[in-house]
Amino acid sequence: MLALISIRSVSLPRFRAIFRVLAAAAVVFTTSVAEAQPAAPDGLRPDTMAARVAACTACHGAQGRAGTDGYYPRLAGKPQDYLYHQLLNFRDERRQYRPMSHLLVGLPDDYLREMAQYFSQQHVPYPPPTRADVSSATLEAGRVLALQGDAARGLPACASCHGAALGGLMPAIPGLLGLPRDYIGSQIGSWKNGLRRAAAPDCMADIAQKLTPTDIGALAAWLSSQPVIEPYVPDAAGSLTLPAQCGSQAQR
Repeated sequence: MLALISIRSVSLPRFRAIFRVLAAAAVVFTTSVAEAQPAAPDGLRPDTMAARVAACTACHGAQGRAGTDGYYPRLAGKPQDYLYHQLLNFRDERRQYRPMSHLLVGLPDDYLREMAQYFSQQHVPYPPPTRADVSSATLEAGRVLALQGDAARGLPACASCHGAALGGLMPAIPGLLGLPRDYIGSQIGSWKNGLRRAAAPDCMADIAQKLTPTDIGALAAWLSSQPVIEPYVPDAAGSLTLPAQCGSQAQR
C-alpha cells in the first residue's frame, strides 16, 4: 500500500496473491459486524480492522511491519494523517501504482481514515538495519545531506522537516529510518519524474528536482543503514519551523 511503494512491476503470482486476499476482504466489507461470523483467513475475525486490511498486509507484512522484498515499506506507527494522505493520493492518482489504485478505488474518505488509524496504532519492533555495501565516502555524503543539507544548492537537510532523530513530524511527515534502501531511492526517483505527487505546494518534488542520482544513492544508503533507537516517534506538531511550505501538512 501507501506511500511508499516501488514503481517496479509486480509479478503475476504477487498479483494473484493480492487479489485472492482482496476477494476475501470484500466479504468482510459487506458483512454485518453484529452477526456471529466464522473466522476469516488466517484465524482473524472478519469483524475486525485487522481482517479488513488483510489485502494491505499481504504485501506490507503483519501489522504493517514491512514486506520482505525491500519494496513494500513499513506502515506501522507512521503518523495517521500521513498514511491517510497516501491512501488518498493513490486512490485519486497523485501516486502511480496500479495495484494500490485497484485496491482503493471507490473506498470513501472515512474508511481510508479508519485504515490509517489502524496502522498508525501498530507498534512493532524494527529489525536491525543492513549496512549498505557502499564506500565510506558515499555514506558520509548521505549523512551530510540528511543532517545538514546543502545550502549552496538550496537543499534543506532531511532533519529540518523529518526531525532531528528523523522520526517524522506530526501531523503528516513520516519517519525516514527503518525503510529499505531500494524503497527510499525509488520514492525520491518517483518524485523526480512525476510518478509521485502530493498536495500543492509539493515540497518534496521541489527538493527531489535538485538531487542528483549520486545524491539519491548516498541518501538511500545512509538512511537505510541507520539503526532505529526507541522510542522512535514523530516530533510534536509545531516543534519545527519548516524550511518550505508543504501542502501535505494541510491536506485533508
